[in-house]
Amino acid sequence: MERAIIHVDMDAFYASVEQRDYPIYKNKPIAVGGSPSARGVVCAASYEARKFGVRSAMPSKKAQQLCPNLIFVPPRMDKYIEVSKEIHKIFEQYSDWIEPISIDEAFLDVTGKDAVKVAQEIKKRIKNEIGLTASIGISMNKYLAKLASDYNKPDGFKVIKKEEIEKFLGPLPVRKIWGVGPKTERELNKLGLYRIKDVLKYDKMILIEKFGKKGLEIFNYAKGKDDRLVENKHKRKTIGEENTFPKDTCDMNVLKKTILDHCHILVHRLKKSKLLIKTVTVKIKYEDFSIITRSITLPQYTQELQQIYGAAESILLHKVNTENKIRLLGVQVSNILYPDEPMQLEMKIDNTFYMK
Repeated sequence: MERAIIHVDMDAFYASVEQRDYPIYKNKPIAVGGSPSARGVVCAASYEARKFGVRSAMPSKKAQQLCPNLIFVPPRMDKYIEVSKEIHKIFEQYSDWIEPISIDEAFLDVTGKDAVKVAQEIKKRIKNEIGLTASIGISMNKYLAKLASDYNKPDGFKVIKKEEIEKFLGPLPVRKIWGVGPKTERELNKLGLYRIKDVLKYDKMILIEKFGKKGLEIFNYAKGKDDRLVENKHKRKTIGEENTFPKDTCDMNVLKKTILDHCHILVHRLKKSKLLIKTVTVKIKYEDFSIITRSITLPQYTQELQQIYGAAESILLHKVNTENKIRLLGVQVSNILYPDEPMQLEMKIDNTFYMK
């Protein structure tokens, strides 16, 4: 039986929620994120703002230059999470196999069902019950379904049938191949490969020789092949908090307070989800934009503030250079133990941190 995969991608999710909840923003260019005066970054932009070139992850100052009438709206993560859960409740009525990719997109495996009918119902219900639009793609695998959902956003709906794969993929730029980022795209361009159809005409063995295992993946994706399953549980490997300071600093009091604030938030999230962690990482971006990370692995799994902050503070005091001014400071926790996973019993010899 041929697989039937649906990819649902919400349209400008954060910005659309704000426009839904506050009609004053409707049909106006808005950016969810920090203000230019606070050296903020755009988290999401409405489609009205995207017409001016405003994009997510763009410095707010640059966004305002591109769109002088841009309205900056502070993010409401609790609200976005709440709406995301409402959307997933709709998904759960159509499939037991759902793989969240992020807060605003997911794959559904509906093999054996009328995929088009299911997708149409999901799209209609998101619009009527949630008040938002979603772009939906349908095909025989995850890669093609995701490409389909991106085909005619916003509010798009696209089906890629088996017999249409080569015609659909051929004209697309190689950056549309799953896993091809800017660096790999440049390398492919050097070989004269600009479109997916160019890859199909190229010698597969040369791709493998140049890129290794990834070369074979590139070739297979160019043919529309993707055997990955929709995974029912998407477990994060890291959880983190970070912020950019209004002004670069090396004030230890400010740095320690920031670390503590991040740890408080992380501990709250860990306890809420009943997670344990074993590795703590501090991330620093200096005033020259260079980035370093340093980690400590604890002797036992934990979710307690004292242990997590203790590790982060130890990194700050002993493992990084705090004499140079710091632009961004973050804390990440990893080596995560989920509630349904077994925990090996360990002997606690002392309270010494194991340094990584």
